[in-house]
Amino acid sequence: MQKRIDSLLDKALALEWLTAEDGVFLFENASTAELMQVADSLRFQKVPEKTVTWIIDRNSNTTNVCIANCKFCNFFRRPGHEESYITDIESYKQKIEETFAYGGEQLLLQGGHHPDLGLQYYCDLFSELKSLYPNLKLHALGPPEIAHVAKLEGKSHTEVLKALKESGLDSLPGAGAEILDDRVRRLISKGKCGGEEWLDVMRAAHQLDITTSATMMFGHIETNLERMEHLAAIRQVQSEKPEHAKGFLAFIPWPFMDEDTILKKIKRARNNCTGDEYVRMIAMSRIMLPNVINIQASWLTVGKKVAQVCLHSGANDFGSIMIEENVVSAAGAAFRFTADGIQQAIKDAGFRPQLRNQQYGYRNLPENVKQQVLDTETMIVD
Repeated sequence: MQKRIDSLLDKALALEWLTAEDGVFLFENASTAELMQVADSLRFQKVPEKTVTWIIDRNSNTTNVCIANCKFCNFFRRPGHEESYITDIESYKQKIEETFAYGGEQLLLQGGHHPDLGLQYYCDLFSELKSLYPNLKLHALGPPEIAHVAKLEGKSHTEVLKALKESGLDSLPGAGAEILDDRVRRLISKGKCGGEEWLDVMRAAHQLDITTSATMMFGHIETNLERMEHLAAIRQVQSEKPEHAKGFLAFIPWPFMDEDTILKKIKRARNNCTGDEYVRMIAMSRIMLPNVINIQASWLTVGKKVAQVCLHSGANDFGSIMIEENVVSAAGAAFRFTADGIQQAIKDAGFRPQLRNQQYGYRNLPENVKQQVLDTETMIVD
């Protein structure tokens, strides 16, 4: 067994692609120390500097109305529900101006599958936001929303993405990936696009030179093989991108947050992901994805200490201080960072913190950001 472990790890260090079955074997048999060591070495092949990046942004929602009926989401409301809303322009203005004041320049803008919000709505919204705030970066929607809008309009993914890009879309988040296996998706998110369509949206985005990210929500009803097949699918799509495109800028895995979710009540899925398992998944992400430069640790769901270990296990990015986040928090993610706290956590792990933008370009930290964010009551240092 050890001989095969060593052989596979040597292949990974040589940047050779491992099969999904190889990944399962390593995940189930290699020690955490072995996986960490190899993933850390691969990280420094891709990102040689002893630097860990982070970003200031705000995760706001266009609407909480959704007909996808995902069984892990506590945030959505059905059409006509008394708590349903569509965010108005005045609210956006307040949120964006606050984000700028805190040193951010990006709005991570997502929502639900609203049956009445089509392509024109999003094009008008993006155009208006960009006319009001020309320097704003829109990291918006995600493959399931693109697929939903395309179905509403009878258009292709490419037509929808092209119109959104022309209206101000800067980059496409990797939202709604969950597990890219239709057995799993039928059970946890039947109303969303299938796994292959999620990948096809990303293929179309890359053809249009729209940068993207990819995610995985694991630790519910999927198998280890389905996790590794998910990673292999991301790797394959990245290999198909045009030479001029950046494709997937980052991969971000996080564990299923189960608090009060239908998935927990009906399917009896539990968030049993330990810190050790999360570290191993970060390491396997780096090992299985030799063509994705940045691996992000999800401190929002696993906390500071586990995320710090991930920085020695293949991760090179610490994500965002999250001025606002509603969906994952609604399912039990309670960790928070300030600008000062996230930088100190990175330093304590032995790295130099570096503020970045969505394209992973370095930014100088605005002089006023530290005190402003520390003064914000909604920010709690973990």
